[in-house]
Amino acid sequence: MKKHLISLVVLTFSTFLSCAQNKTQNYNGEWVGFLPNKNSFNFKVSLDAIENNQYQLIIANDKVVLEKTVESESNKHFKFHINQELFFNLHYDDNLNALLGSIKTGKFIYHLTLPNIGHNTFIGDWNPFMFDNGLQSDDIMLYVENTADNHMVAYPFFGDQRFRGTWTTDFKKQDNILYFTDSNTGLNFKATLLEKTIELELLLTDVLLTKTSLKHTSDGWDYNTKPKSQIQNTNKPLDLNDGWATASISDFGINERELTRLITDVNSNKLVNTHSVLIAQENKLVFETYFEGVNVNIPHDLRSASKSISSAIIGIAIDDKIISGVDEKLYDFIPNALQYTKDSLKSKIRIKDLLTMSSGLDVNNLASEDYYQNPNNSKPWLTSVLEAPMVHEPGTHADYGSANPFLLGVCLNEQLNTPLDSYMNEKLFAPLQITNYINHTDDTQNAPYFGGGLLLTSRDLLKFGQLYLNKGNWNGKQIISESWVDESFKKHVKLQDQKDKNDYGYLWWHDTYKVNDKTITSIEARGAGGQFVFILPDLKSVVVITSGNFRNGKGNQPRDILKEYLLPALLN
Repeated sequence: MKKHLISLVVLTFSTFLSCAQNKTQNYNGEWVGFLPNKNSFNFKVSLDAIENNQYQLIIANDKVVLEKTVESESNKHFKFHINQELFFNLHYDDNLNALLGSIKTGKFIYHLTLPNIGHNTFIGDWNPFMFDNGLQSDDIMLYVENTADNHMVAYPFFGDQRFRGTWTTDFKKQDNILYFTDSNTGLNFKATLLEKTIELELLLTDVLLTKTSLKHTSDGWDYNTKPKSQIQNTNKPLDLNDGWATASISDFGINERELTRLITDVNSNKLVNTHSVLIAQENKLVFETYFEGVNVNIPHDLRSASKSISSAIIGIAIDDKIISGVDEKLYDFIPNALQYTKDSLKSKIRIKDLLTMSSGLDVNNLASEDYYQNPNNSKPWLTSVLEAPMVHEPGTHADYGSANPFLLGVCLNEQLNTPLDSYMNEKLFAPLQITNYINHTDDTQNAPYFGGGLLLTSRDLLKFGQLYLNKGNWNGKQIISESWVDESFKKHVKLQDQKDKNDYGYLWWHDTYKVNDKTITSIEARGAGGQFVFILPDLKSVVVITSGNFRNGKGNQPRDILKEYLLPALLN
């Protein structure tokens, strides 16, 4: 009897251990590993004419990833898709020397150029992670969590912190395999849950790009990254035939010592996570330097700095009489299905109120990005925003909130007979010779998000600032009306929920800087993490600074750089 009792105790204890081990197999926590190839996400895209409207499509990294015969809508406009996940929209340039257009996957619309290398073969680069020089770190971490409703979710993080990051959705578990998708890049993930490891595969549609084995850690994830070796100096920027004329800082008497001091302090980590600093003086690019593996070809996440570009698109649409003017009412553009959200106050909201952050909507609570973009909020973004309460009379009180420009994008999209992305390209980016950029769409995955969804190279962002300094003119071509620029730069309101109570225009900030007893006025585009365009009319200068300070409270560091280094250099 005692023997049987001992056996029962041992059996019970073994069962307990087994249950405890099984419990650990809920896979909660951090799983770390290494990607075998840092260039897995750098693609060459090739289209080779076969006959009629048929083309051979090849997508390759170090090897051929996807090869498929595709058929376009016509011999002038190339529209086709792969597995309803990867969409191509391309057309010939004016001289038939290249295919121009976009690849859309997930929420990203990537704009690119495929040059004609001869015999009607077009080959160009596509970098879903934005980087043209490969990942700087092969570290990857997968955070796994069992949710309260007995589902499993997983969130991948990459050691290369230049990457905007994934936003994984559509979790489906079959036996010991968890499938999910990054809604940003559209890349798919397959995680096979084994006893001691997770075998993680990354796929383009259903094609394997790379895979790795992950191990559980309880020590936290300490990623390693080694930025590409770069040389920073104050030399005359390169002429890249991109619309910029270049000159030396000595041509304008700019103090080289201050710029050298800036470079030294960035490299010594005194000015953390600074990615680029550029200066234009009297329509010429005179200073350009990059850090931490960022370079002239990499589109940078602008966050809310792209709100000012949204303002420009609205101005162009008003110039085109697509929108009659800033006094148009919001609800004249809202679909019938959402007219039930209209009330006596919301009926008064004008385009101008959206441009000046004074709609009166509850943008700091139930109409905030944190709310309407929350994955736990099952409602469409537009529904959430329009159902939010009013907290002020429209036009009387300005609180900064992305819901306002988001609604501007909705209004314009409702009026267009062409995709909003195409309209933006035709009216603004193509005239500025901007071809390498990414539009981040809203939750419809069709319309660009006007609340902060653009990625541009620093040179191209500087073009946009120069366009506004020149009152809408770029290299002799009037792209935006001078009257719109003047109206946009007026001090329409003060932002009441900001510490400095900044004067604010049509999605443009105002600020002043005191240097050497001089007060310098600045009109600015600002984005989280330290993305800034400074337009300095008194100095005939434009400055662009991009950064990666998203979680350390140093998002305003570019303002310090301007005041402590760049203005002293310009005022020399």
